[in-house]
Amino acid sequence: MNVVIHRVPAGESIVRPASRCPRCNTEIAVRDNIPVLSWALLRGRCRHCALPISIRYPAIEALTALAFAGTAVRFGLSIEGAAFSVLFAALIAVAAIDIELRLVPKRIVWPTFGVGLGLISAAALMDAEPRRLIEAVGGAVGAFAVLFFIHLISPQGMGFGDVRLAALLGLFLGWLSPAHVGLGLFAGFLAGGVAGVVALALGRSRKSALPFAPFLAAGTVFAVLFGRPILDWYLPAG
Repeated sequence: MNVVIHRVPAGESIVRPASRCPRCNTEIAVRDNIPVLSWALLRGRCRHCALPISIRYPAIEALTALAFAGTAVRFGLSIEGAAFSVLFAALIAVAAIDIELRLVPKRIVWPTFGVGLGLISAAALMDAEPRRLIEAVGGAVGAFAVLFFIHLISPQGMGFGDVRLAALLGLFLGWLSPAHVGLGLFAGFLAGGVAGVVALALGRSRKSALPFAPFLAAGTVFAVLFGRPILDWYLPAG
């Protein structure tokens, strides 16, 4: 995911060339590319030139591991679990890029949408539940429409990258249930609103917009992992 975060915004391949130190240009050996562990053993520095390696790298690696563990607990070893693991990995990358560059890359959103649609279509076929696939597509259309409307009203407050991302989130949340779509978007807007109030209280200018994709991503992850008991409590019949 760190490779994706670094290379996708620059329009570079995520396959070639192999990762290298930006200072000494030495190719990173396999032993120095083990998630989290290598960074700790190297004490956060390049083996060859001692260039500091950002804490972001092990943080992203650990977060991705936690995300995959979450999908395993939630869905088990299943096609659903694979689909949501892909989603969570993509959301980590999108959130990190949006925080750094204020950008939601199409090169991540649409491929993830295609892979996700393929996997949940396979799950629907295996489980003989075409209704869930229809609800997933409906969730994608509905979430896209809601954020597109907000974008039309306030294009500076809601970028079109967030609108595209909403279609991806709606697809996966709609697969769980239409109510999950509402919960995920509500949680994302709530988190963004709270963060905005805190930022203003700390003296941030109103004209300095916060990246919104991380909040949409957080709301979606929350709805996926914890939404069912909340919705069962709030909507007993659903």
